Amino acid sequence: MNTQATSSPQFYLTAPAPCPYLPGEMERKVFTHLVGARATDMNDLLTQGGFRRSQNIAYRPACENCRACLSVRIIAKEFRPNRTMRKVLAANADLTSTVFPAQPSTEQFSLFRRYLDDRHQAGGMSDMSALDFAIMVEDSHVKTRVIEYRLPPEEGSERPGELVAVALTDILSDGLSMVYSFFNTDLHKRSLGTFMVLDHIRRANEMGLPHVYLGYWVNGSQKMGYKIRFLPQEHLMSQGWTRYQPDADPS
Repeated sequence: MNTQATSSPQFYLTAPAPCPYLPGEMERKVFTHLVGARATDMNDLLTQGGFRRSQNIAYRPACENCRACLSVRIIAKEFRPNRTMRKVLAANADLTSTVFPAQPSTEQFSLFRRYLDDRHQAGGMSDMSALDFAIMVEDSHVKTRVIEYRLPPEEGSERPGELVAVALTDILSDGLSMVYSFFNTDLHKRSLGTFMVLDHIRRANEMGLPHVYLGYWVNGSQKMGYKIRFLPQEHLMSQGWTRYQPDADPS
Protein backbone atom coordinates (compact mmCIF):
# COMPACT_ATOMS: atom_id res chain seq x y z
CA MET A 1 0.00 0.00 0.00
CA ASN A 2 1.31 3.44 -0.90
CA THR A 3 1.82 5.55 2.22
CA GLN A 4 3.71 8.42 0.60
CA ALA A 5 2.32 11.91 0.93
CA THR A 6 0.83 13.29 -2.29
CA SER A 7 -0.68 16.64 -3.23
CA SER A 8 -4.12 15.09 -2.63
CA PRO A 9 -4.80 12.44 0.02
CA GLN A 10 -5.54 8.91 -1.11
CA PHE A 11 -8.47 7.24 0.62
CA TYR A 12 -8.98 3.52 1.18
CA LEU A 13 -11.91 1.40 2.37
CA THR A 14 -11.61 -1.42 4.88
CA ALA A 15 -13.28 -4.80 4.52
CA PRO A 16 -16.48 -5.36 6.55
CA ALA A 17 -15.94 -6.38 10.19
CA PRO A 18 -18.24 -6.89 13.21
CA CYS A 19 -19.29 -3.57 14.74
CA PRO A 20 -17.85 -3.07 18.25
CA TYR A 21 -20.80 -0.93 19.33
CA LEU A 22 -24.00 -2.42 17.90
CA PRO A 23 -24.50 -6.22 18.02
CA GLY A 24 -25.32 -7.79 14.69
CA GLU A 25 -24.06 -4.85 12.62
CA MET A 26 -21.02 -4.76 10.34
CA GLU A 27 -18.69 -1.79 10.08
CA ARG A 28 -16.47 -0.42 7.35
CA LYS A 29 -14.12 2.55 7.53
CA VAL A 30 -12.67 4.94 5.01
CA PHE A 31 -9.15 6.06 5.89
CA THR A 32 -6.12 7.96 4.70
CA HIS A 33 -2.55 8.46 5.90
CA LEU A 34 -1.57 11.61 7.80
CA VAL A 35 2.03 12.04 6.72
CA GLY A 36 4.27 14.74 5.37
CA ALA A 37 4.33 18.49 5.68
CA ARG A 38 0.56 18.85 5.22
CA ALA A 39 -0.39 16.37 7.95
CA THR A 40 -1.38 19.02 10.49
CA ASP A 41 -3.59 20.96 8.08
CA MET A 42 -5.10 17.72 6.81
CA ASN A 43 -5.83 16.52 10.36
CA ASP A 44 -7.64 19.79 11.07
CA LEU A 45 -9.72 19.51 7.91
CA LEU A 46 -10.56 15.84 8.34
CA THR A 47 -11.42 16.16 12.04
CA GLN A 48 -13.83 18.96 11.18
CA GLY A 49 -15.27 16.56 8.60
CA GLY A 50 -15.91 13.79 11.12
CA PHE A 51 -12.68 11.82 10.95
CA ARG A 52 -10.71 10.51 13.92
CA ARG A 53 -6.96 10.00 14.18
CA SER A 54 -5.24 6.75 15.18
CA GLN A 55 -1.46 6.93 14.90
CA ASN A 56 -0.76 8.30 11.39
CA ILE A 57 -4.17 7.33 10.02
CA ALA A 58 -7.37 9.39 9.85
CA TYR A 59 -10.55 7.35 9.55
CA ARG A 60 -14.32 7.60 9.71
CA PRO A 61 -17.17 5.08 9.51
CA ALA A 62 -18.40 4.19 6.02
CA CYS A 63 -20.94 1.51 6.87
CA GLU A 64 -23.32 0.45 4.11
CA ASN A 65 -26.52 0.09 6.14
CA CYS A 66 -25.95 2.17 9.27
CA ARG A 67 -25.36 5.82 10.14
CA ALA A 68 -25.45 5.45 13.92
CA CYS A 69 -21.95 6.86 14.58
CA LEU A 70 -22.18 10.63 15.01
CA SER A 71 -19.18 12.90 15.46
CA VAL A 72 -19.49 14.98 18.63
CA ARG A 73 -17.84 18.22 19.67
CA ILE A 74 -18.47 20.31 22.78
CA ILE A 75 -19.01 24.07 22.46
CA ALA A 76 -16.42 25.01 25.05
CA LYS A 77 -17.21 28.65 25.79
CA GLU A 78 -20.91 27.94 26.37
CA PHE A 79 -20.35 24.91 28.57
CA ARG A 80 -21.41 25.11 32.21
CA PRO A 81 -20.86 22.10 34.47
CA ASN A 82 -23.96 20.71 36.11
CA ARG A 83 -24.13 19.80 39.79
CA THR A 84 -22.68 16.32 39.32
CA MET A 85 -19.79 17.68 37.27
CA ARG A 86 -19.04 20.34 39.87
CA LYS A 87 -18.72 17.54 42.41
CA VAL A 88 -16.28 15.76 40.09
CA LEU A 89 -14.20 18.91 39.78
CA ALA A 90 -14.15 19.33 43.55
CA ALA A 91 -13.20 15.68 44.10
CA ASN A 92 -10.18 16.09 41.82
CA ALA A 93 -9.06 19.55 42.89
CA ASP A 94 -5.96 17.99 44.45
CA LEU A 95 -4.70 16.54 41.16
CA THR A 96 -1.87 18.15 39.22
CA SER A 97 -1.71 17.97 35.44
CA THR A 98 1.32 18.36 33.20
CA VAL A 99 1.52 18.56 29.42
CA PHE A 100 4.33 16.66 27.68
CA PRO A 101 5.39 15.97 24.11
CA ALA A 102 3.94 12.76 22.68
CA GLN A 103 6.44 10.40 24.25
CA PRO A 104 5.50 7.19 26.11
CA SER A 105 6.77 6.06 29.50
CA THR A 106 6.84 2.79 31.40
CA GLU A 107 4.60 4.35 34.03
CA GLN A 108 2.02 5.33 31.41
CA PHE A 109 2.03 1.84 29.90
CA SER A 110 1.55 0.21 33.31
CA LEU A 111 -1.55 2.36 33.91
CA PHE A 112 -2.73 1.70 30.34
CA ARG A 113 -2.48 -2.08 30.80
CA ARG A 114 -4.41 -1.95 34.08
CA TYR A 115 -7.10 0.11 32.38
CA LEU A 116 -7.44 -2.30 29.46
CA ASP A 117 -7.49 -5.34 31.72
CA ASP A 118 -10.31 -3.85 33.77
CA ARG A 119 -12.43 -2.11 31.12
CA HIS A 120 -11.62 -3.62 27.72
CA GLN A 121 -10.61 -7.25 28.13
CA ALA A 122 -12.36 -8.30 24.93
CA GLY A 123 -11.63 -5.15 22.93
CA GLY A 124 -9.42 -4.75 19.92
CA MET A 125 -6.67 -3.19 22.03
CA SER A 126 -6.67 -5.87 24.73
CA ASP A 127 -3.41 -7.53 23.62
CA MET A 128 -1.40 -4.35 23.06
CA SER A 129 2.25 -4.61 24.09
CA ALA A 130 4.60 -1.90 25.33
CA LEU A 131 5.79 -1.45 21.75
CA ASP A 132 2.21 -1.11 20.49
CA PHE A 133 1.56 1.51 23.15
CA ALA A 134 4.71 3.43 22.21
CA ILE A 135 3.64 3.46 18.57
CA MET A 136 0.15 4.66 19.52
CA VAL A 137 1.65 7.64 21.37
CA GLU A 138 4.62 8.48 19.14
CA ASP A 139 3.34 7.75 15.64
CA SER A 140 1.90 11.18 14.98
CA HIS A 141 2.81 13.72 12.33
CA VAL A 142 0.52 16.34 13.89
CA LYS A 143 0.58 18.47 17.04
CA THR A 144 -0.05 15.84 19.72
CA ARG A 145 0.49 16.09 23.45
CA VAL A 146 0.30 13.77 26.45
CA ILE A 147 -1.38 15.15 29.56
CA GLU A 148 -0.58 13.37 32.82
CA TYR A 149 -2.74 13.68 35.94
CA ARG A 150 -1.19 12.86 39.31
CA LEU A 151 -2.11 12.65 42.96
CA PRO A 152 -0.17 14.88 45.37
CA PRO A 153 3.25 13.48 46.29
CA GLU A 154 3.65 11.69 49.60
CA GLU A 155 4.63 13.99 52.42
CA GLY A 156 8.39 14.53 52.49
CA SER A 157 8.91 12.75 49.16
CA GLU A 158 10.68 14.35 46.22
CA ARG A 159 9.11 11.89 43.82
CA PRO A 160 6.04 12.98 41.87
CA GLY A 161 2.67 11.71 43.02
CA GLU A 162 1.02 8.60 41.63
CA LEU A 163 -0.03 8.75 37.98
CA VAL A 164 -3.80 8.21 37.88
CA ALA A 165 -4.90 9.36 34.42
CA VAL A 166 -3.47 10.13 30.98
CA ALA A 167 -4.90 11.81 27.89
CA LEU A 168 -3.46 11.69 24.38
CA THR A 169 -4.66 14.90 22.74
CA ASP A 170 -4.33 16.60 19.37
CA ILE A 171 -4.20 20.40 19.25
CA LEU A 172 -6.23 21.62 16.29
CA SER A 173 -6.82 25.08 14.87
CA ASP A 174 -10.37 25.06 16.26
CA GLY A 175 -10.17 22.84 19.33
CA LEU A 176 -8.72 19.95 21.25
CA SER A 177 -9.32 16.42 20.02
CA MET A 178 -9.24 13.72 22.70
CA VAL A 179 -7.60 10.87 20.79
CA TYR A 180 -7.45 8.42 23.69
CA SER A 181 -7.57 8.56 27.48
CA PHE A 182 -7.19 6.05 30.28
CA PHE A 183 -7.14 6.11 34.06
CA ASN A 184 -6.96 4.20 37.34
CA THR A 185 -10.34 2.47 37.46
CA ASP A 186 -9.95 1.70 41.18
CA LEU A 187 -10.53 5.40 41.88
CA HIS A 188 -14.12 5.21 40.67
CA LYS A 189 -15.36 7.84 43.14
CA ARG A 190 -13.21 10.42 41.35
CA SER A 191 -14.91 9.84 37.94
CA LEU A 192 -11.57 10.44 36.24
CA GLY A 193 -12.94 9.97 32.72
CA THR A 194 -15.44 12.76 33.27
CA PHE A 195 -12.81 14.90 34.94
CA MET A 196 -10.45 14.68 31.94
CA VAL A 197 -13.20 15.88 29.61
CA LEU A 198 -13.95 18.78 31.96
CA ASP A 199 -10.24 19.62 32.12
CA HIS A 200 -10.03 19.66 28.32
CA ILE A 201 -12.96 22.06 28.16
CA ARG A 202 -11.10 24.33 30.59
CA ARG A 203 -7.92 24.09 28.54
CA ALA A 204 -9.75 24.83 25.28
CA ASN A 205 -11.23 27.99 26.81
CA GLU A 206 -7.83 29.09 28.12
CA MET A 207 -6.32 28.56 24.67
CA GLY A 208 -9.14 30.41 22.93
CA LEU A 209 -10.25 27.27 21.08
CA PRO A 210 -13.99 26.85 20.50
CA HIS A 211 -14.37 23.07 20.58
CA VAL A 212 -13.45 19.82 22.31
CA TYR A 213 -13.82 16.87 19.94
CA LEU A 214 -14.92 13.63 21.64
CA GLY A 215 -15.03 11.31 18.63
CA TYR A 216 -18.13 9.25 17.90
CA TRP A 217 -21.36 8.82 19.83
CA VAL A 218 -23.73 5.96 19.14
CA ASN A 219 -27.20 6.25 20.60
CA GLY A 220 -27.82 3.06 22.58
CA SER A 221 -24.15 2.20 23.09
CA GLN A 222 -23.46 2.08 26.83
CA LYS A 223 -19.71 2.62 26.45
CA MET A 224 -20.34 5.90 24.58
CA GLY A 225 -23.19 7.18 26.72
CA TYR A 226 -21.01 9.55 28.76
CA LYS A 227 -20.34 11.80 25.77
CA ILE A 228 -23.89 13.07 25.56
CA ARG A 229 -23.70 14.62 29.04
CA PHE A 230 -21.41 17.49 28.04
CA LEU A 231 -23.74 20.21 26.78
CA PRO A 232 -24.06 22.21 24.67
CA GLN A 233 -22.58 20.16 21.87
CA GLU A 234 -22.81 19.75 18.13
CA HIS A 235 -23.25 16.60 16.06
CA LEU A 236 -22.05 16.28 12.47
CA MET A 237 -25.18 15.61 10.42
CA SER A 238 -25.79 15.49 6.65
CA GLN A 239 -26.36 19.27 6.69
CA GLY A 240 -23.18 19.96 8.67
CA TRP A 241 -22.44 20.56 12.35
CA THR A 242 -25.80 20.87 14.11
CA ARG A 243 -26.52 21.83 17.69
CA TYR A 244 -27.82 18.81 19.62
CA GLN A 245 -31.20 19.32 21.25
CA PRO A 246 -31.73 16.74 24.01
CA ASP A 247 -35.18 16.01 25.36
CA ALA A 248 -33.92 16.91 28.83
CA ASP A 249 -30.66 18.26 30.16
CA PRO A 250 -29.07 15.36 32.09
CA SER A 251 -28.23 16.13 35.72
